[in-house]
Amino acid sequence: MTLKHLRIFVTVCNCNSVTAAAEKLYLAQPSVSLAIRELEEHYCVKLFDRISKKMYLTEPGKQLLNYANHIVSLFDEMECEIKDWDSAGILRIGSSITIGNYLLPEYIQIFKEKYPNIKMQVIIDNSEKIEQNIMANHIDFGLIEGVVHNPHINSHTFMEDELVLICGVNHPLSSFNEVEIEMLKEYEFILREKGSGGRELFDSTMLLHGMEVKPIWESVSNQAIIKAVSAGLGLSVLPYLLVKKDLESGIVKQIKIKALSLNRKFHIIYHKNKFLTTSAKEFIALCKTHTVPFDIIGT
Repeated sequence: MTLKHLRIFVTVCNCNSVTAAAEKLYLAQPSVSLAIRELEEHYCVKLFDRISKKMYLTEPGKQLLNYANHIVSLFDEMECEIKDWDSAGILRIGSSITIGNYLLPEYIQIFKEKYPNIKMQVIIDNSEKIEQNIMANHIDFGLIEGVVHNPHINSHTFMEDELVLICGVNHPLSSFNEVEIEMLKEYEFILREKGSGGRELFDSTMLLHGMEVKPIWESVSNQAIIKAVSAGLGLSVLPYLLVKKDLESGIVKQIKIKALSLNRKFHIIYHKNKFLTTSAKEFIALCKTHTVPFDIIGT
C-alpha cells in the first residue's frame, strides 16, 4: 500500500467520481479504478457502494478516509515545511460564529504583532461545521462553543461564558426580572440554527426539564435575532458576550430563569492525529492565557 493509493482514494471521495478524480489527478480512469480495487483487496473490505451509477462510502470507507486525509495532508505539510524551511507558513483556524465575531479578531491582532510573517486563514461557521472541517483537515484547529461529538477530536477548555434569556422592552415578560421555566411554554422563540453550540445547549437543557422549544425563526445571524427580539417578535437565548452592549443600551432586556444556569465553556479542538506546528501551539497558548476585555467587544 502506498501514499499514491491513499491520495487517489481521497480524491475519489472528494470528487465522488472515478472519472472526475482521474481528470483532477491527470491519470487514466482505469488506473484510478485499479488503485481503489487494490485498496479494497489489501484491507479485505468494500470501500464504496455503487448504486444507480453513484458512489457511496461504506462505513469502512469512512474510517479509511479519516486516516487517509491526515496521512496525505501530513505528508504534504512535511514536503512544504522541509522544502521551504525559512518561509513564514500558514495557520488555518476555524471558529464558531460568536467566537469568530467577538474574540478571534483580538487574538489574531495580538498574534500578528508577535509573528507578522505567519499568514492566517480563517473559516467562521457554526460549531458542527467547524468539527466537520477538523475531520476533513481543512483547518489546523478550531475554537468552538459546543460539545465535541467525534472521538477522534481532542478538546481543551479555554474560556467560560453563559447564555442569557432576552426579550424586547415591550414584550409581555419584560416586566419580570425572573421567571419560572414553565412560563416559557407560552411564548415564541427566535433561535440560532441547528448545529450552533448555544442552540444545542439550550435545546438539551429544555429537554431535561420536559420542554421542547420549536422556534418560529431560526437564523445564523446573531444581529438578525437581536433585532427581531427587540421588535417584540419573540424571546431568544444568546451568549452574554454577544448581547452585553445591547443589554446596557436598553435595546433588549435580560430575564433570569429561576433555578436554571446556562453556563458553558469555549473549547479549542484539533484532530488527535494532527501535527501541531510551533505557530499553532503558540496561538492555542494565547487563547488559553489572554482574556478579551468585555468593553472591546462590539455588537
